[in-house]
Amino acid sequence: MDTVKEKLQQLRAKLDQVEVLQKAEDTVKVPKEYLVLVSGVLFVALIFFGIGAGTLCSIVGFVYPAFKSFQAIESKNKGDDTQWLIYWVVYGFFSVIEIFESFLVYWIPFYYAFKLAFLLWAFLPQTKGAKFLYDSFLKDFLKKNESKIDAALEQAKKSAGSVAADASAVTTEAVKAVSGDGKKDS
Repeated sequence: MDTVKEKLQQLRAKLDQVEVLQKAEDTVKVPKEYLVLVSGVLFVALIFFGIGAGTLCSIVGFVYPAFKSFQAIESKNKGDDTQWLIYWVVYGFFSVIEIFESFLVYWIPFYYAFKLAFLLWAFLPQTKGAKFLYDSFLKDFLKKNESKIDAALEQAKKSAGSVAADASAVTTEAVKAVSGDGKKDS
């Protein structure tokens, strides 16, 4: 029991440096080390049991990288721009695959825990996982299929244009009908 108390005291000493936790402790009247431990347990439970895990993975995979991308754009160093562009290519590729394989996701235990680990591995500068995936797989795949991808995008652009034109025409007709411009005088 003394070991547990010692560990809690060590944790508290580290947490004393975080001002937000002090405010939370003062507000809820619960020691900050307990707040952090309970939050950690809830976080792990949410990830492993999938409750809100998809949303959490989306936030983790998007918010931090988006902020770091903004910082990279604003900095004079162009090396970090490349790192974040590569991350977004990998993230987009992974997201497209995930959309088409969503029915399989249901059957994979702890999918969101694995996805969160993958996203962290992909964007953390210590691991540079996105660069590894890009260099070892994606770059060759995309170069080999570049003309097919461009043709598919061009076709999608044409289809989207015709759908937008059709929707605009239908909307115009509906507005005329509602406003009475389409009625004949009797």
